[in-house]
Amino acid sequence: MSYDPQVPFQATGFALAEFAENPEPRCPCVLLLDTSASMGGQPITELNAGLVAFKDELMADPMAVKRVEVGIVGFGPVRTVTDFTTADVFQPPHLSATGDTPMGAAIERALDMIEARKAVYKQNGVSYYRPWVFLLTDGAPTDAWANAATRIREGEATKKLMFFAVGVEGANMQILSQIATRDPLKLKGVRFRDLFSWLSSSLGSVSRSNPGNGSDTAEVVAFSNPVTPNGWASTA
Repeated sequence: MSYDPQVPFQATGFALAEFAENPEPRCPCVLLLDTSASMGGQPITELNAGLVAFKDELMADPMAVKRVEVGIVGFGPVRTVTDFTTADVFQPPHLSATGDTPMGAAIERALDMIEARKAVYKQNGVSYYRPWVFLLTDGAPTDAWANAATRIREGEATKKLMFFAVGVEGANMQILSQIATRDPLKLKGVRFRDLFSWLSSSLGSVSRSNPGNGSDTAEVVAFSNPVTPNGWASTA
């Protein structure tokens, strides 16, 4: 189902049906994936393999299957690859690398998706966890990104979302540090599968906590540190 912010999900009756069948609180996560031309070759191959592993690991967690919702925004050009769907319905896409890096527009698309999805939760009486936005890029924005950065900082300050940025080899870590409030991490090599294993485990931990309805009343969850000698990331 394609994303259109002007068309409420309720218009199709889909939202009522899905929440009637599964009234569990939702943990929404948008994957913001750089699919620009520079990601061609091994990086995009490993990214696709990582998405398959992500699906498999979520499916191995009975609570995450019911509660984690995944959406994917690709950029190069900006497009909604996957709208929000629970892990059992999520189908890992096969991404290809092309185009430039319109990161600013992609971030804003993801933030708009989150706001629309939260409205659906509220209208259907469904509790939710603070949404995650997880950015992966190997470059620098080729469009304006200041407004996107402002929206991220406002969202973090008001505890409406959590934004994570990970730079693949070649990424402009200085710009990422200006966009994200928490320090961006740098992926070691092309260890996308290890990254997605960490992400699925972290989202699983969140899904077993008290949701707090997406606010600062949510239970604090500790995540494993990816910046270790054997971890998948390093500091910029």
